Amino acid sequence: MLDSKPTINNKSQVSLRTKDIVAAYTLLRIVVGVNYFNHGFTRIFDVPSFINAMVSTMQDSGIPEFLVRMNAGLVPPVELIVGALITVGFLTRSALIACFVLMIILMYGITIIQNWDGASSQLIYNIVLFILLAGVNFNQFSVDNWLKNRRN
Repeated sequence: MLDSKPTINNKSQVSLRTKDIVAAYTLLRIVVGVNYFNHGFTRIFDVPSFINAMVSTMQDSGIPEFLVRMNAGLVPPVELIVGALITVGFLTRSALIACFVLMIILMYGITIIQNWDGASSQLIYNIVLFILLAGVNFNQFSVDNWLKNRRN
């Protein structure tokens, strides 16, 4: 039950208030955006080292090195861009979908080398991405919503 005000009657009733969901959504979106942004930001100034580390990690995976290098080279800028977009709530839906695509690629790599602890961590990211994408209608404090209201 989504109410803007809690209902009080003879029974104890718990309800979710829309303004609380909007606040929670906004804060979760910002936290996730900052997380992705900082992943990209800390790697973007030394992409070659990140690529070499990924090649080393994936050396026994059976994935050709050129594919590992290509994908690893894309990770920092994609994280940086989608992190910035999610943080401010601009093109939020598209940025979340891009994150899911990134996570699919990363999940493939981490499971092929049987790093189950890393895969578990990535599953948590994917659950949070699911919550954000499924709740995108609560994205009221965002550049997307500001632009939508400005057009109307």
